Amino acid sequence: MNLQPIPCAAGQGPLEKILQDKTLFPVYQPIVTLEKSLVYAHEALIRGPRATPLHTPDALFRAADAEHLRFELEHAALSTILTNWGARSAPGRLFVNISATALLRMFQRWGTEHLVRLVSQRGVRPRELVLEITEHERVPDMDALSSAVTAIRSTGVSLALDDFGDGRSSLRLWSQLKPEIVKIDRYFIHELSSQGDKLKTVQALQQIASIFGSALVAEGIETAADLRVLRDLGIAYGQGYFLGYPEPDPKPLVDRAALRVLGESQVAVFPESSRVASSGLISSLDITQAPTVSSDACNDAVARIFLEHTALHALAVLEGHKPVGIINRASFMNAYSRLYYREVWGRKSCAMHTNLAPRIVERDHNIDELVGILTSQDQRYLTEGFIVTENGRYLGLGTGDQLVRSVTETRIEAARHANPLTFLPGNIPISQHIERLLKKQLQFVACYADLNHFKPYNDYYGYWRGDEMIRLMARVAMEHCDTQRDFLGHVGGDDFIVLFQSQDWRLRCERLVAQFNHCARELFDENARAAGGIQAEDRHGVPRFFPCTTVSVGAVAIDGHLYTKAEEVANLAALAKHDAKAGGLGLFLRPA
Repeated sequence: MNLQPIPCAAGQGPLEKILQDKTLFPVYQPIVTLEKSLVYAHEALIRGPRATPLHTPDALFRAADAEHLRFELEHAALSTILTNWGARSAPGRLFVNISATALLRMFQRWGTEHLVRLVSQRGVRPRELVLEITEHERVPDMDALSSAVTAIRSTGVSLALDDFGDGRSSLRLWSQLKPEIVKIDRYFIHELSSQGDKLKTVQALQQIASIFGSALVAEGIETAADLRVLRDLGIAYGQGYFLGYPEPDPKPLVDRAALRVLGESQVAVFPESSRVASSGLISSLDITQAPTVSSDACNDAVARIFLEHTALHALAVLEGHKPVGIINRASFMNAYSRLYYREVWGRKSCAMHTNLAPRIVERDHNIDELVGILTSQDQRYLTEGFIVTENGRYLGLGTGDQLVRSVTETRIEAARHANPLTFLPGNIPISQHIERLLKKQLQFVACYADLNHFKPYNDYYGYWRGDEMIRLMARVAMEHCDTQRDFLGHVGGDDFIVLFQSQDWRLRCERLVAQFNHCARELFDENARAAGGIQAEDRHGVPRFFPCTTVSVGAVAIDGHLYTKAEEVANLAALAKHDAKAGGLGLFLRPA
């Protein structure tokens, strides 16, 4: 498109010319209630003259900065939008962008009377108007802005906070202004349906919104998949190209494609985080509150402490509050008990028994960062443990057995959220998805998949090849699931759950079974493939022949009206799996 320059008088800037000629105009983008599928409001977006370099808002504000007319542009935009909206008598509320700086300047210059007059003279009721605060720079005086917002709110005008999460809209701004509405920045909405970390962020914002009493608007909705997730999360309002483009005339109805998605009975499959859940902090680890010695303490003093504290496995050596070494009880007492040791070495410095390279960890570190202690070739770290500090100051001691127990417990807990081998959702997300299906009283099919003759394969070839077999099952299952409709979870070991909303679930299962059985043979050696299996010991230690690994899938059709607990569905699926394996079947449908 050929852009026509804006003719200006001598010494006059293009934006100044636009403001003088009053050639700004608004376009309107709908904001939709996701629960009721209705247009709730419109956001008015200012535009410059068509087919000119200053048509877009970015170009307008760049020119405003260059010509030092930012406040004048924002005031003219507000006036233009109110005039246009008032002439239309359109239903719903009107969102208008204004920077915190401009809003504060307007209030300080004219008070609330100017805003009330600006609104009422154009036929707009104050309660229709929502001032959407944007801020591209740090707010210089938060207290002054808060006072201005309180006064403006008393007129009936509501406040919204724009683009929360983009780095400019701060949590303090939300907390202090307490806007009625907060708009989530489009970064967190784009590809929300496939990025678990973004989902967790949006859920966290929901919790904050409930604390501050704000409603949320999800900006930048561009796909049906993202809209489904937002709908099922319970986000109040949505905005984006999938719901409606900015247009000169306000749209009274939601676009048909969006209406279809909002009206679906299907439950969205929430994405899982790309990382296994955090394994916990050192703060959750038991810490031994142990006495300490200084670096110049004698061996007799160390011995007295060990004799007084019989359960103490080690002793930290400090310089001031800073740990510099550790003394192992067993090795020290072995030396101290030797003949004539006390007479010769008792009053000498304990430095001769001090490990000057102890393992020192901060209390707020992740437990997984200490796994190196368990795998280190230097086994003294297991016996003498490690020193725990807080901001570099000594807190206490940790032991190797405490560490083993904590790492085991936290990894088991993490696996309940995401299986560390396949990174598929674990038991907790599986149960949560079943509960969401039951809450909507939907009909779905729960399938429980289990590998046949997997243990002999794992024993015969080793855990590494066994892990490859399990990962193969995960890959094949993912290929035959509709990621928007079907939920795939890894219960543990070689057990998998698929919750199908796809109508062609039976065909998908049959193809899954056929593909896995074919691919699993390739994980056997050539001789085993030729023989159709392997010779291995059974669970009782008796050698016998086991066929090549296959998969059995037990399925049960669930009527969401009849069940209320995820456990009931899981039990039925497990029974179906048992029947499938007992009958030697690839797929077995069990009556509910």
